[in-house]
Amino acid sequence: MSNIKTEIQSLASQAARLSQEAQSAFAERNFTVGRSLMKQAVDAGRNCQHLIQQYNEQRSPTDQGVKVR
Repeated sequence: MSNIKTEIQSLASQAARLSQEAQSAFAERNFTVGRSLMKQAVDAGRNCQHLIQQYNEQRSPTDQGVKVR
């Protein structure tokens, strides 16, 4: 389960980084690159949400009060 946590953190960081790069590209009026980067950020965010859902389903009932960090 620790592996899932690590992957969640990695995907969340990737989504944030890609989103920031997309914003920079948009600011430079490079819309093609910005759009591509934002799409990648959205995909990473969705994958992260999916892993969080999997993680929550795998936890035991006694772990329900613990949050992913």
